[in-house]
Amino acid sequence: MITTVSITRCWKTPFERGGLWLLASLLLALVLAGSARAEATAAEISQLRLERTEEGLLLSAVVDFELPSTIEDALQKGIPMYFTAEAVLLRDRWYWYDKQVAAAARHMRLSYQPLTRRWRLVVSPTPIGNSGLTLGQMFDSREEALVAVQRISRWKIAEPGDVDPEARYNVDFRFRLDVSQLPRPFQIGAVGQAEWNIAASRNLRLMIDNPR
Repeated sequence: MITTVSITRCWKTPFERGGLWLLASLLLALVLAGSARAEATAAEISQLRLERTEEGLLLSAVVDFELPSTIEDALQKGIPMYFTAEAVLLRDRWYWYDKQVAAAARHMRLSYQPLTRRWRLVVSPTPIGNSGLTLGQMFDSREEALVAVQRISRWKIAEPGDVDPEARYNVDFRFRLDVSQLPRPFQIGAVGQAEWNIAASRNLRLMIDNPR
């Protein structure tokens, strides 16, 4: 008795290959979420100061927070973290919502380079890509690099002509970890995880005086 066995090669369609990639990403996100400890990340704006000068309206701030172990592990593996600071100058209007007069953004990318064991911080007024050609400030330790992220000194958020001495103003300041710029699996894993929610906001009244 002779038995003939026929073997047919099975080629996966592009849709099936895409489905497998998506499944792998979801599994990675579940692993990240499952291994993450439920540690709430408290961020606080401990200092916020406005200074009106001939250069314009300057903002200085200190944001206090600790990096959770999940984020530290990702940084050590070469995954950069993105932070965003935003400031909005609002003019008081008694008859309607306050009017936005000026706005500024400060984008920061913090990364660790395993080969040199150094930290790099890139700061830009526009969103930062993943290009390795971008120049930045180098640090020997994580502590030094994190202080540079947390402390903002004399950041220009409005032009001199944006402030009318006869009007009243306030400034909305917000700081956050921008998970939207992380690799897709990390974005999925960060959903609903408290340790990825590093954010703080504060409003401050602008006291009008003669610019220095």
